[in-house]
Amino acid sequence: MNIKPLFDKVVVEALTVEEKTAGGFFLPSSAQEKPQTCVVVAVGPGGNFDGKEVVMQVKPGDKVLCAKYSGTDFKVDGKEFTIIKQSDILAIVE
Repeated sequence: MNIKPLFDKVVVEALTVEEKTAGGFFLPSSAQEKPQTCVVVAVGPGGNFDGKEVVMQVKPGDKVLCAKYSGTDFKVDGKEFTIIKQSDILAIVE
């Protein structure tokens, strides 16, 4: 797989977490909220947009916290990814 995002876009892959209720039941992925913790897969080049210089702050492999329900989901080779703007990344998780 070779995805090259454009401009200030970032491709992320959600970290899968088994969610367990207080009663001990495991929730299927269809019943869970969209994960907010992701791993950066690819980063666009940044550049000058609308007269403002955009410097990319993340790199592939970074673990990040993303805004809920941001971006566009897509599949490549059976894996699910999301492409988001860098501004939709809230924090780098260390």
